[in-house]
Amino acid sequence: MGNFKGHALPGSFFLIVGIWWCVKFSFWHVSRRKKNACPFATKAVYRRVEIIEATVIVVFSLIGMIAEQFVPDGPHLTLFNHKEQHWDHLMNWQHTTMYLFYGIAGAVTIAVHTTAAAPVAFDRLMLSIAVFIEGFLFLYHLHGRDMLDVHVHMLLLYAIFGGALTVFLEVFLRGNILLELLRTSLCLLQGSWFWQIGFVLYPPNGAPQWDLQDHNNMMFITMCYCWHYAFSLLLVAGIYTITSW
Repeated sequence: MGNFKGHALPGSFFLIVGIWWCVKFSFWHVSRRKKNACPFATKAVYRRVEIIEATVIVVFSLIGMIAEQFVPDGPHLTLFNHKEQHWDHLMNWQHTTMYLFYGIAGAVTIAVHTTAAAPVAFDRLMLSIAVFIEGFLFLYHLHGRDMLDVHVHMLLLYAIFGGALTVFLEVFLRGNILLELLRTSLCLLQGSWFWQIGFVLYPPNGAPQWDLQDHNNMMFITMCYCWHYAFSLLLVAGIYTITSW
């Protein structure tokens, strides 16, 4: 992730997932309220949608793990350099670990909806753990960085840990539309904020560099974070309104 594209790619992924979740949850909520509104809104269709979504997550997680390991300057499955006596490419290994837990969450979801081997709430529990692991690893990404660099990543952690808590609450309140839309808004916030981090730390197309030690920049970026969340909430409200029309 040490460049603009490295932040734009996960940002785009979380934006797409957030929009998909918003459409999916809004549609199912409306279909439950208006049982005759859509003949396709059955439990069987819902199960298939969950399986397809989980399969996509597993596939992208595998692609992410392979990419992190086998990029030209990647670790190629080497965790410790015995010749030089130091850990090898720990950033790549941390990203691989993040993808691993999302892949496990996807696999658990497939198991929940294709077998009777796991309780239904286990998919939400595993997803909450995966999101928490993402934040937990990011928390220790920040040692020795500049002030603004640390700050933009700490703001990202609020969205990540907030999302983990929201999904965990869904374990006990499954199908609660407020929690589902809150989760969606935090996913969208995470996606748009990844883009913002890219613009701050790696300005594209020769744009001016940010002063990473300027406190005014820190104040502005905090306010900008609030604007991003306002955008996320408006997008969720707009999609929900259109779906419920």
